[in-house]
Amino acid sequence: MSVPTLVVGAAHSGAGKTVVTLALIAALRRRGLRVQPFKVGPDYLDPSLLSWAAGRPCRNLDGWMVPAPHLLELFHRACRGADLALVEGVMGLFDGRTGAPPNEDGASTAAVARLLDAPVLLVLDVQRTSRTAGAVAMGLARADPGLHLAGAVLNRVAGERHLAACAEGLVAAGVPCLGHLDREAELALPERYLGLVSAAEAAPGRRLRRALARAAAGLDLGPIVAAARPAAAPPPGPGLFPARSLPARTRIAVAMDRAFHFYYRDSLDLLEAWGAELVPFSPLESPDLPPAGGVLLGGGYPELFAAELSANLALRRALRRAARRGTLVYAECGGAMYASAGIEDADGRRHPMLGLWPVRVSLRRPGLTVGYRRVRGRRPSFLAGLELPGHEFHRSRVRGRPASPAWTVLDQDGRPEGHAAGRVVASYIHLHLGARPGLARAFVDACAAR
Repeated sequence: MSVPTLVVGAAHSGAGKTVVTLALIAALRRRGLRVQPFKVGPDYLDPSLLSWAAGRPCRNLDGWMVPAPHLLELFHRACRGADLALVEGVMGLFDGRTGAPPNEDGASTAAVARLLDAPVLLVLDVQRTSRTAGAVAMGLARADPGLHLAGAVLNRVAGERHLAACAEGLVAAGVPCLGHLDREAELALPERYLGLVSAAEAAPGRRLRRALARAAAGLDLGPIVAAARPAAAPPPGPGLFPARSLPARTRIAVAMDRAFHFYYRDSLDLLEAWGAELVPFSPLESPDLPPAGGVLLGGGYPELFAAELSANLALRRALRRAARRGTLVYAECGGAMYASAGIEDADGRRHPMLGLWPVRVSLRRPGLTVGYRRVRGRRPSFLAGLELPGHEFHRSRVRGRPASPAWTVLDQDGRPEGHAAGRVVASYIHLHLGARPGLARAFVDACAAR
């Protein structure tokens, strides 16, 4: 049976969705409820904070990277044992993939709310407005008759008079006011150039915990919980996971530390389900590589730890030996930067890396590259011939021309991207292994075929 579900949305980025979601999780857990958190879109940073707050791994719900039936399958699988599902949205309520067909908001918070048939709790940033908050809420509510609006939470309220004026606006618009958060400096979450600082890198401290507890006191928890309703069921038929439990048939060493922690939890679950034993190691601290048929170097911030990564000579040599012996090495974004010949940091210092991708990457004069991509795998990658959805999100640039690309980027005039040679695949493209049935199995097969 589906658990009650609520989607947290807003009119724009920076309205406070993450803080309100964290405060809600804290309040619900104090009531003894088990909360399963989700995050809309291709995000690794907000989910780390939601996982920290809920004590359960946050899952991503991306309506473009994962087809709707499989998204529902992953949603319901993650909700096992939970009392309530809380889905934090992305950007503004209707902001999705650019270039989607006209009148569609693919991959948006609204699209995920419609798919789940879940009510939306609006977060309204009122620090520069008052009664007009009601008009904003009404406009969002009426923009799509297919959405059900549970009500609104007012964020960054300056005081009692400000709260009263904003609440009057909501009453006039016919939108329930379900609580508020005061304007408080200690509720600000630390950020850097690609988003919030991950809880995997620096766990939130006592000040934020206390501030979230204070914020939760301003939420009308009873009506909020009552507004949640069971999500739509997944369609019958074959799914992403095997019909029965499979024994482990290969090991995959997974880079997991402060420098590398950008993984979709559902992708890791799929690898385990199809017969992989996942063995974590730290490129920062591990003196050797665990014996394995494959190595997964996920995304992260290797540029912030470039000197430490470079200094771990023993592990760098072990990874190069493994690649020479035929171990599959799959490196995404930050992992691909680590797999390169070296990283040039923002100050121009050069740090030698693995040398498995014969280019250098640089943070000097960086430029943000972000967006969804449709890619086709090239030989000799084990993904050759597959057309898959992916995404890019990075500031570093490649110095050098790769001779053996991993991908053809189909929606960018066939641009070559990344590197594939032997059993090494390195690329800025992030994949979700729920994008199509058989993808995780193909990954495990490739590791086991060593």
